[in-house]
Amino acid sequence: MIDLRSLSRRGFLNMSAAGAAALMLPAGLASPARAAASFSAIKEEDAIVGFGHVGPISDEGWTWAHHQGLLAVKAAYPKLKKILEVENIPYSADATRTYRQFVSEGANIIFDTSSNGDFLHAVVKQAPGVTFLECDGRVNMDNLGWYYLAHWYPTYVIGVAAGHLAKSGKLGYVASFPVASVFASTNAFLMGARSVNPNATLQTIAINSWFDPQAATQAGTALIDNGCDFLFGIMDEAGYLQVAEKRGVWAAMWNTDIRRYGPNSYVSSVLIDFNKFYIDQVGKRLAGTWTPGDTLFAMGSGVDRDKWGEKVPADVAAAADAVRDKIMGGWSPFTGEIKDSSGKVRIAAGQTMTDNDLYNWDWSVEGVTGLSA
Repeated sequence: MIDLRSLSRRGFLNMSAAGAAALMLPAGLASPARAAASFSAIKEEDAIVGFGHVGPISDEGWTWAHHQGLLAVKAAYPKLKKILEVENIPYSADATRTYRQFVSEGANIIFDTSSNGDFLHAVVKQAPGVTFLECDGRVNMDNLGWYYLAHWYPTYVIGVAAGHLAKSGKLGYVASFPVASVFASTNAFLMGARSVNPNATLQTIAINSWFDPQAATQAGTALIDNGCDFLFGIMDEAGYLQVAEKRGVWAAMWNTDIRRYGPNSYVSSVLIDFNKFYIDQVGKRLAGTWTPGDTLFAMGSGVDRDKWGEKVPADVAAAADAVRDKIMGGWSPFTGEIKDSSGKVRIAAGQTMTDNDLYNWDWSVEGVTGLSA
């Protein structure tokens, strides 16, 4: 039986048997790389870089952010022989065929921006001379590394703001699938809100997609109809923000700054930026110094909260930013006692969850409904 709890953010439909890798949150950007076979240097004009995406680059969300990283690579290395890019790669054998095509076209370094798991790993094993990086991956090989975002910290900060802004204390969340990144997101959000309002609750609706504006709109409408006056989610588009704007409730987003779709409702976003990472990885591959490390973007280094919405009161923004400052100083809000949704103590008093725990979170905290593994 497939254990859905072990699946990654983008790979819910990828039936990978990969085990979880050891994870370390660095003070900077990347954790130490493991030893691996060396890769010779490549002249810039001879190098080919590949990017494979789960969605359309026009989504203004997850895939758009990775495409900006591609554009940053293109600007940093204008002499590259070629940059390959494919959108809307399904979690199926089509993904394997796409990455094999990248290899056949001579790609030297390939970025899988959406965790295709075994569909990618089959190609990695057959192309030892090509380097690969998998976003939200959990496996290392001699020519494969992975990278992701410690999004639970800025999410907690946004949750603090929600605790101040949601008059009813009823928060709503538009989810994709019951995977680790969604558990981490919903839990961190509610924990931040409960630090202000201990009675706050979070109702979740999963729409079984990362990009479905119609379903996200319907879910946002249902959550507001159920009394939620603050919406959050992990979607790659602005569907529920537009609903919040029409209905006069607050909303926070993921991936990018899309406040123009709801300027009066927009609170903030979990803002992601892959540009520096992609430039650095391509540079290392060109120089012949690339090794397959594990990279988790720390808050302030590739992931953060967006600037506050124009309607967010100054005192609310200041209160949330004070918490952000504490986290940046080394404090963790993920310290017990923490109970799950059934009331069972999962994290004992005084125990702090590691970033490996947070990256692989597979249960809901007390107060979250509608989400189960």
